[in-house]
Amino acid sequence: MTDSSATVGPDRHAEIAAGLAQVRSRIADACVQAGRDRADVTMIAVTKTYPASDVLALAGLGVTDMGENRDQEAAGKAAEVAAAGVRPRWHFIGQLQRNKARSVVRYADVVQSVDSVRLARALANAGADREVPLDVMVQVSIDGDAARGGALPGSADPGAGLEPVAEAVADAPGLRLVGLMAVAPLGWEPDRAFAQLAEVAGGFRTVHPGATELSAGMSGDFDIAIRYGATHVRVGSALLGMRPTLR
Repeated sequence: MTDSSATVGPDRHAEIAAGLAQVRSRIADACVQAGRDRADVTMIAVTKTYPASDVLALAGLGVTDMGENRDQEAAGKAAEVAAAGVRPRWHFIGQLQRNKARSVVRYADVVQSVDSVRLARALANAGADREVPLDVMVQVSIDGDAARGGALPGSADPGAGLEPVAEAVADAPGLRLVGLMAVAPLGWEPDRAFAQLAEVAGGFRTVHPGATELSAGMSGDFDIAIRYGATHVRVGSALLGMRPTLR
């Protein structure tokens, strides 16, 4: 991790700026094609494995939302960025173990990957002293493969069915249910995945009309996700280049 006072060099800054311009253009084009207002789509810069200096560069270029998926990396990076006087909106987007809840609620503004009643309760307990509610998206399993994470639509499972998990979030003091998140299953065409997700999201909003956010789509397929109603897209490599190898 870089020192909090460090900044990217001119070449890296130019690389990030160019990537950001291309991604913003893609989002704008996708919104036009879908007949949607560009202001209705938020780009989350997925900064996992990238240094805090990249986060600071993105913030300087007007990016407000950052995504991380490993607490052991994210906690230190968020502290480093805050020490530099920058406070983006942090989204935790990876599978989360309950024993990490207390750490995550200290820096995250949004947790997108809640997929069990037990995790919802752990976050509620850990965030009881927060000054503002923790925004929560329930992660949906599109293909029913629980091993990849995600609550199960249409399931009555009291611990991992979509509606029981959503109710646990909605009923928890300190948590605010804002919508759904999903990852396209491996091997599925994006149109198939996001069409199915849109159907789930439509039904979900009839029960939870305030939970209108939908996080879907990554670097290779966010254009298609926008066509199917994504309000948040998670962009890493298209924005920041090839991801450094995890150690």
